[in-house]
Order: sequence, then structure tokens, then C-alpha cells
Amino acid sequence: MSSQDEQQEYRVAAVVLIAVVLMAVGLAIGVAIQKVRGSGAKAAPAAVAAATAGDASAGAANGAAASAPPAAAPEAAAPAAGSDDASVVVENGVVKFYFASGKSDLAPGAVEALADAIAAGKAGQKLVISGFHDSTGDPAKNAELAKQRALAVRDALKAAGVAESGIELKKPETATGSGNNAEARRVEVVIAL
Repeated sequence: MSSQDEQQEYRVAAVVLIAVVLMAVGLAIGVAIQKVRGSGAKAAPAAVAAATAGDASAGAANGAAASAPPAAAPEAAAPAAGSDDASVVVENGVVKFYFASGKSDLAPGAVEALADAIAAGKAGQKLVISGFHDSTGDPAKNAELAKQRALAVRDALKAAGVAESGIELKKPETATGSGNNAEARRVEVVIAL
């Protein structure tokens, strides 16, 4: 009977070891992706992945079933103060596109970030797009650039199959964005209720 107990212990140890190796590989891949993308929020996803890995390993070691729901992915942070790269984040259901200075090019991953908005737009909900700009430079040029950025987002929504009648371009009351210049150069997409 003791040989069966030892086999069971070896199996549990092997499962825990495999889980730890897989999570370490996943963490390494995640860190590499963060470095390649040059994200401003490099430590947060790695810390969440490590915490999730620790929780999963502990559950496997205790013989618990791996039926816990997956942890939600952390939301990306706004661009760093000195950042001049285009990026896109989703914060509290609002898709925020950040732009490089003087440019209206959408960040990689724009369509993926818009997935919920696209689904809502196709279902008949109104999508409201607002463009903001920073306080540097000529105000008239900034206003025009904010409009061009909003139109670029609108065009991405249309290309994804959202009807133009379901998209509203709304000039904000104060077009000069809040925060540092990198955070101020943005377009927000909100699903109207």
C-alpha cells in the first residue's frame, strides 16, 4: 500500500513542478512582450502574473481542483510623462487612444481594444468619440489635430463594421486634455447608455 501512496505523492509533485515551469515560461514571455511594446506599465502585469502563478501553484499543491476562474487582465496605465508613443488603454469601459505629438496614427492593438465598443455599436448602441489635445503649440492646429485623431478612430470603427449612424463625434466642452502632455493627446470612445 505504501508504494501506491508514494506514486500519488510523486504525481502531485510532478503536477506542481509542471505548473510552476509553465507559469515561469508564461511570465518570461509576458515580460518579453512588455519590453518589445515598450509599455509604460511594465511591472504591474508581471506582478499580477507572479501572484496568479503563486496562487495556482498553492492550489495544485493542496490538491485543490483547478476550477477557479481566470484572473482578469490588468488595465494598462496612461502614458508616462515623457512618453511620445501612441498607445491605447481601456479604463472603466472607456477606450482611450493616446497619440504621439503632432500625429494622428492609431496605436497597434486599436481594434482589439475597441472590441466591446464594436460589439455595442453593431448591436445598435451609440458610440461617442471625443478628441483632446495638449496645451503646447498653436491652439488652432491642436484643435484640428484632435479632430483628425477622432476621425481616425471613427474610421477604424467603420472599418470594423460599425454603421456611421451609430457613431457620434462630440467636441468636448474643454478640448485641452488634463494630465501631462502625453495623457492630454487622446481620443476617448464611450458607449452611450
